[in-house]
Amino acid sequence: MIIRLGHSPDADDAFMFWALSAGLIETPLQFEHVLRDIQTLNEWAREGRLEFTALSVHNLAYVADRYAVLRHGGSFGDGYGPILVAREPVPLKELRHYPIAVPGRLTSAYLALRLFLPEARTVEMPFDAIMPAVQWGEVPIGLLIHEGQLTYQQHGLVRLLDLGVWWAEQTDGLPLPLGVNAVRMDLPLDVQREIARVFRESIRLGLENREQAMAYALRFGRGLDAQTADRFVSMYVNALTLDMGERGQRAIEELLHRGAEAGIVPHTTIHYCLTD
Repeated sequence: MIIRLGHSPDADDAFMFWALSAGLIETPLQFEHVLRDIQTLNEWAREGRLEFTALSVHNLAYVADRYAVLRHGGSFGDGYGPILVAREPVPLKELRHYPIAVPGRLTSAYLALRLFLPEARTVEMPFDAIMPAVQWGEVPIGLLIHEGQLTYQQHGLVRLLDLGVWWAEQTDGLPLPLGVNAVRMDLPLDVQREIARVFRESIRLGLENREQAMAYALRFGRGLDAQTADRFVSMYVNALTLDMGERGQRAIEELLHRGAEAGIVPHTTIHYCLTD
């Protein structure tokens, strides 16, 4: 059986899928890797296009009737997360007066921004176009995800707010849930569980063979040096990634609950796929 697997062409995703790509895991399933940016994957998930896909936690509010969340492969900002940047300092109380470039309205970063600043004026851009747009004055403020969280200073930008820090302060220390991996619930249950098992094993092997997994991940680092790429992967591939546990599930449900209470997303029930 061929399983189309959608994930972003990023170093952290590549790290998680290294062992699977290298053929180190025995499985009767065949995986076809489909690499797209997270906004595209979110839109595809609304259509149920892929059997196994990465998607934003925000988007779960719209696809929870179709996809079950794996406890493995989640991206959580544990005391850090997407950041707001500008060329010059801007008081937070004045942010409502400025347009903010965001990496898609289905991203978790956008949901967190709306919870922080309900009246935010936003303009959508590809995530990798936001930092140059702020740098060259095309937009005054940008919301950065991925490696931009670590490299913004190299582009002469200043951080206005870390939404992961803000979220932790609002939730008594919960991590900010950003991305998850999910399987389509119309697949047979044994196939869903095999996908989850294979993915968990791939993450485990990556963490246990870090040097080899990082060498593969660097191919997707978009020009990051080895040290910065390793730091980025460490932020989003860790113990919570191997198994989100009760703390991770609580973070996901809290983010979507607050989003629903604020009228940003519909109320929904999350389904989880277990390996055992």
